[in-house]
Amino acid sequence: MGLDTTTRVSELEQIMTMAAPKISSGLPAELNTFVGRRHEVAEVKRLLSEGRLVTLVGVGGVGKSRLALRVGSDLRRAFHDGVWLVELAPLESPELLVPAILERLEIQDRSIRPPIEVLVDHLRDKQMLVLLDNCEHLLDECAAMVETLMRSAPQLRILATSRQALGVAGERTMPVPTMSVPDADGAAPSAEAMGRSDAVRLFSERAKAVLPGFEVTDANRDTVAWICRRLDGMPLAIELAVVRLRAISVEQLLARLDDRFRLLTTGARTALPRQQTLRALIDWSYALCTEHERLLWSRLSVFSGGLDLEAAEQVCAGDGIASDEVIDLVNGLVDKSVLAREEYQTGVRYRLLETIRQYGRERLRSSGEEAELKARHRDWYQDLATRSGQAWYGPDQVDWFIRLRAEHDNLRTAMDYCLTTPGQAENGLVIATALRFYWIAAGALREGRSWLDRLLAAEPAPTATRARALLVNARLAVLQSDFEVAAAMLEQCKELGRRHDDMVVLAGTAYVCGLAALIQRDPAGAVELLGEALETHRAAGDQMGAVNTLMYLATAHSLLGHDEQAAALYKECLTMCEAQCEHWFRSYTLWVFGIETWKQGDTAQAVEMEREAIRLKQPFDDRLGIALCMEALAWMAADDAGERAAVLLGAAQENWRSFGGPLFGYLSAFHDTAVAVAREHLGEQAFDAAFHKGTELSPAEALAYAMGRAAPRAKQPRDNSSPLTRREREIAALVAQGMSNKEIASSLVIAQRTAEAHVEHILSKLGFTSRTQIAAWVAGQDPCGGPS
Repeated sequence: MGLDTTTRVSELEQIMTMAAPKISSGLPAELNTFVGRRHEVAEVKRLLSEGRLVTLVGVGGVGKSRLALRVGSDLRRAFHDGVWLVELAPLESPELLVPAILERLEIQDRSIRPPIEVLVDHLRDKQMLVLLDNCEHLLDECAAMVETLMRSAPQLRILATSRQALGVAGERTMPVPTMSVPDADGAAPSAEAMGRSDAVRLFSERAKAVLPGFEVTDANRDTVAWICRRLDGMPLAIELAVVRLRAISVEQLLARLDDRFRLLTTGARTALPRQQTLRALIDWSYALCTEHERLLWSRLSVFSGGLDLEAAEQVCAGDGIASDEVIDLVNGLVDKSVLAREEYQTGVRYRLLETIRQYGRERLRSSGEEAELKARHRDWYQDLATRSGQAWYGPDQVDWFIRLRAEHDNLRTAMDYCLTTPGQAENGLVIATALRFYWIAAGALREGRSWLDRLLAAEPAPTATRARALLVNARLAVLQSDFEVAAAMLEQCKELGRRHDDMVVLAGTAYVCGLAALIQRDPAGAVELLGEALETHRAAGDQMGAVNTLMYLATAHSLLGHDEQAAALYKECLTMCEAQCEHWFRSYTLWVFGIETWKQGDTAQAVEMEREAIRLKQPFDDRLGIALCMEALAWMAADDAGERAAVLLGAAQENWRSFGGPLFGYLSAFHDTAVAVAREHLGEQAFDAAFHKGTELSPAEALAYAMGRAAPRAKQPRDNSSPLTRREREIAALVAQGMSNKEIASSLVIAQRTAEAHVEHILSKLGFTSRTQIAAWVAGQDPCGGPS
């Protein structure tokens, strides 16, 4: 096959079929009001201004996660590269820690480097706040990773939540207390004392959601105060208790808490009272559920990261729960605040809070049903993965991609079960193999290879299942330019394909070999191998394999200058995709066919093809594919619209940074030519200015510009038109808003003395003597980049 192990650049399918992780705002929206915690929020901000790693510690249910989210939300504007939440609770394997962060930060790892190196390279110059939520079960791994990041990324700050400190040098820890409760001094609390209590305020806010019109009055004030005291001001405990007001009064609620807590006197004497209280409250919530609701609660604990109704019906029904009962039981658990209901792109999903999930798992384990439910869970997600693989080439492709995204944690859990349960590795290979296009579309090449490597090692039998798993693994390796490893796996694929007379494996082997040849700039060899693959795919009736192969075969012919043959193959590929209402292969075919059309002189048609490709890619959040189309649009603009080309090239450079570097091999000639032509048309200074303008565009602005919908605007004064640095301009804007140095320090998470120094520098650079003059100067600046 002639795989060149020294070649480092992956083109074609690496470029054409990888997609970015799901684009996110970085933090989830708050589903209800945030109550109290003013002192704690201020203290966390102060700690972050003094140190780069702050860990919120406390027991489960005390509100660590919600406090971190509130601080992160308040500080969005202080971090140029954003505030990002990484939820670690669904991760059961330490190996997934860094890949999960790469995914959440929208970093596409195409290399075979250690994931931590990729993460460090991306964060090295980022001004970012990362929230690591629920570190306790991966404590050692989190500590090692955080220490590496702290040393390598000087502008990075991390806010972690954990039940214990990470133990990293420079870490500042803040124990998160329970909410303040009214003093128990024997007298009825005053209205003023009640108003000062965060626990009472939370109780009142949540009670109003359960009982519209609820108020803390003179008649119930003492009872509410005692409830909050009995719950030790534990936020989760209050949330769980308030839901009972749908059925009982506050007086009845207090009475039942008293009854329940008396049972704690025989509990573990070494446990903290708050831990006892929380456990007791969940025990009580469990006791208030019907027998079938309790059973469903425990069974739902096998899911990771949420589930939909269909999954609950398939996995949890039977042995005491009829399938048609599940929806009513789910509603009951939602009403009792055991299950959280969440709106998702594909419909409603449900999630157990981690503390409640762990409680349910204990109940499931004690019932003796855990092994059976974990097997049912695996069976369901194996079936889901298999159906997704079969349906990928069709009209429901986007829906399947979104669904697999939502189920990623459950798929991981299912494969982990297969690895850790004797005799189940082959089922794991079925799942990992069925996800072949998901691994590519989600940009999860490394993770897909990791699962396949471990499962193949656990199941060495020379079965047809192994052959297909090896083929997917080899394909992912080629996409990472790991050609030597791919070559060894492809030899095994050939042997097993012949042994089992498996035409799909044989066709796929020829296809991956042809892809490797194409990536390594051997288009003649690629034509031969891909031609063989196409013939075998068609003989096997594998239309999806034929479409995938046609796209690359056409590209190989294009590289050889066989323009008519390439165009005919592209058109055939598009016709097949359109007949199936398929988006993924069609979008990438339009991208490369657009380049071929432009080469043949029809620039207007080529531009429309690239924009149509972008429209098809958007439902997948395919940032890489969109970036490639934007780059092609820049080439197409170079001859006649040099400034437009330069702006798009600048925007593309920012995209490549998020993917770990340039993505060009044979395409680099087009890029270099476009840069040279645009420079010649504009001149050095104008080209550099337009290019810089492109680097400042947000992804949404760059996309709108590429689609011809808007002209780009600079968002800040240029460095060459202002004596101030970007940070100083930011602080000047806050001064203009009337903020004091203390308020600026809090807003930007810097020390007050640092804010004072910045203001002094601003006054000195501008020759001013007062903050009023700074405000007037800011008002006189043109938002497009210079003095008005």
